[in-house]
Amino acid sequence: MELLLQFFVWIPLLVFLLVAFVHHSKESLLYKITVSATGIYTFLLLVLATLWGVNNSPALHLKLLILYATDSVEIVLDFYFDWITLAFALVGSILMLLLLVFSRYYLHRDEGYKRFFTTLQFFFLSYSILVFSGNYETLFIGWEFIGICSFLLIGFYRDRYLPVKNSLKVLSVFRLGDISLILVMWMSHHLWHQNITFAQLNDFSLVQQHFSENGAYTVLVSFMIVLAAIIKSAQFPFSSWLPRAMEGPTTSSAIFYGSLSIHIGVFLLLRTYPYWQYSITIQSSVISVGLLTSLIGISIAKVQASVKAQIAYSSVAQIGLMFIEVALGWHTIALFHFAGNAFLRTYQLLVSPSVMSYTIHEMLFSFTPKVPKTQSLLSQRIYNTIYVLSIKEWNMDSFQRFWLWEPFKWLGSRIQVFSFKTTVILQFILHIIALTLTLSNNKQSPAAELISPVYSIIAFFYIVKALSERENAIHAWVSLTGALLLLMFSVTILIPEFTIIQIYIYLSGIIVSFITGMYCLYQIKKLDNDTSLHYYHGHTYNNKKLGFVFLLSCLGLVGLPFTPSFIGIDVMLSHIHMHNTIQIVFLALSFMIIEISALRIYSRLFTGMHKHTYHAMAYRSS
Repeated sequence: MELLLQFFVWIPLLVFLLVAFVHHSKESLLYKITVSATGIYTFLLLVLATLWGVNNSPALHLKLLILYATDSVEIVLDFYFDWITLAFALVGSILMLLLLVFSRYYLHRDEGYKRFFTTLQFFFLSYSILVFSGNYETLFIGWEFIGICSFLLIGFYRDRYLPVKNSLKVLSVFRLGDISLILVMWMSHHLWHQNITFAQLNDFSLVQQHFSENGAYTVLVSFMIVLAAIIKSAQFPFSSWLPRAMEGPTTSSAIFYGSLSIHIGVFLLLRTYPYWQYSITIQSSVISVGLLTSLIGISIAKVQASVKAQIAYSSVAQIGLMFIEVALGWHTIALFHFAGNAFLRTYQLLVSPSVMSYTIHEMLFSFTPKVPKTQSLLSQRIYNTIYVLSIKEWNMDSFQRFWLWEPFKWLGSRIQVFSFKTTVILQFILHIIALTLTLSNNKQSPAAELISPVYSIIAFFYIVKALSERENAIHAWVSLTGALLLLMFSVTILIPEFTIIQIYIYLSGIIVSFITGMYCLYQIKKLDNDTSLHYYHGHTYNNKKLGFVFLLSCLGLVGLPFTPSFIGIDVMLSHIHMHNTIQIVFLALSFMIIEISALRIYSRLFTGMHKHTYHAMAYRSS
């Protein structure tokens, strides 16, 4: 039965590739391919569930493919199947089938019909990889791809201001969760001294021994897991991104932020529960966050003017209760709660336009004013305070902006005093010095110990400079690539185990993406002689293929899992030791910001309202 697990990844992958080559005018063919494949997927899942149940429901584990292996590092595509996988996969496939049928008519003759179905199929592939994952690396592949799907579907109406702005805003919050998961993989590698699987995490004696031996480090790993789950499931204080993510089509909002994507944090907690269940501190934190989110979510939902925002915060409140159920060990209840909430929110979002129409009709013809109740002065003040805070969404958006992104903007504004020519010359000198030290035999010397973290700090400054760049997109692109080289050198200077082959793997995707991206940028400069990042250019209107190629270049540059650089980054991080605190902190910050910086360039140049008014333009508030 274990061999059957791979088909639940192969089927969505083959369908995604097939749909990508169907002409955009063939709506009926696109629909038939996706619905038929999803139906087959659901049928095979039910067959597997039946066979699995007949055989007393043993946990299934499949080590499918070794992507890279050395004496110290092994990166494996690993799959795992149990009750948690079955619940999430079955709910996901049924909802996907319903959404595809609904979308056939909802998006009929829409300009982005094929783009929507292709992106939705890519999401289903990512979701399948995640729920069937058997280790952190496989889970992270699905996790990253779902984040990119979110970016694409939130900004589906790419000629409008708000969808494009909110897509990057949501991605910036997701990156904090992504880095938390990267740190979990890095620390787990050093604590377990192997590629730990979820099957091993279910070994009670093994995990208990590990917890007793590593103490505070295990609590830190558990905290990072919980932080990633909180962000992905929009728990307090990160709840405000969810209503802003509903700028895409109603169908994508339903499957992403009403049913499946929003529950991934719950899945992560369920999957890793055998690891963090021994920490009372972590359990208490999960319960506290869940309870606080439920109370705040309900209060916000009651006063929102937008129906999507009401549904979003109602869903957030229910997920807060799921967090409590998981922490208390009530996993069966949590799974049923997940299924019920997913179906309910999907239904609510799909019928919301009709409900709004009937509500407006009822308000016009049978409106009854609310009769005010007599309250004490104290009760009235408390009520008014909560009411105002709820309208302001408890200032969560301001909190995130002030504590997470304003410091980077402030730092970037200070770095902008250095000219592009100065930064390029400095990069060239630093690369020559680093290359000399890398080829020398003095690694792990006191000088190397000092220089290595300095390089990671300088790389971080270059990425922040690219994030704050407004004058020239080419300057930002060069700064990002130079920063990635500096990050590599910060490891090669110090770590003799980081071999030439591993350097080639790391650089392969980065160099190809850099060259392709530079070609796209010079094409834009040739067409318009303007690569400023002060405003949106909207070049996708006339240059869809060029925009798509540049998007792939951005994703390849930052090392997403479809390039060899993903393996290179994973290997590079595994070589950094636990005592190199400064280096790992700045590496984590760098990888958190670099994807935002790259996709910001794409958003500014290729999406948004077109800079020339002779094209059709949407209102800024639409």
